[in-house]
Amino acid sequence: MVYHHTICQSYLFLTPAADMKALMTNTDPTLQKIEKAPQTLRDIVQARLREAIIDGRFAPGERLVERPLCDQLGVSRTVIRETIRFLEAEGLVEIIPNRGPIVSTLSWDQARQIYDIRVQLEGASAAACAQAHRKGFEKDLGRALKAVGAAQNDTEWSNLLQATTRFYELMFLQAGHSIAWDIVQRLNGRISRLRALTLAARDRERSGMSHMTAIHDAILSGDPVKARQAVKNHIADAAQTARGFLENSEI
Repeated sequence: MVYHHTICQSYLFLTPAADMKALMTNTDPTLQKIEKAPQTLRDIVQARLREAIIDGRFAPGERLVERPLCDQLGVSRTVIRETIRFLEAEGLVEIIPNRGPIVSTLSWDQARQIYDIRVQLEGASAAACAQAHRKGFEKDLGRALKAVGAAQNDTEWSNLLQATTRFYELMFLQAGHSIAWDIVQRLNGRISRLRALTLAARDRERSGMSHMTAIHDAILSGDPVKARQAVKNHIADAAQTARGFLENSEI
């Protein structure tokens, strides 16, 4: 698949003298809030290569060759090398001596460890959220859950994964567990691979959306025990599904 990127330029237009005078006499120091920082070229390349790996367009163990990647994305080798180093830190890429970068494999033993970490960190965050959350958090979490539901049938896995990540980000940060969220973020590439794997499964006892709704409801009910258990049930179900795929193979 060939990707193209567009470089947008901003221009400063000359302001008529009267308008300039009005601007200079405006003493309001308030600046408009930036809701979302613009992506850099490196951010875009990282997102696209990460998505390609999670989607399985690059198979586990497959070499990532610089020249074809440069040609497909229309970027320099420097950007590709920076992206590969970044994805190596996320656990999506390995650098093999005398072979170069390859797509990392993910075994059941590794996945089990990730699920164990998630149970502890997500369970604690859900419980803390249930005990205390700011006014307006209910609406924010509800919107995040609605976004997950809206992306369920989307043809792009990335939209569903982004919506799911946003739901958990709200939960962690509202709980005041920013360090725990940093840890989860470092695992996010591998977590996303597992999510893509389990979301594709049709034989789960309960859907991921059903589990996330249970987490949402438990948090807003103010019951920390129920919230922690909802997280535990969700991850146990996902782990069981992933084990069926990974126990005798790798992704």
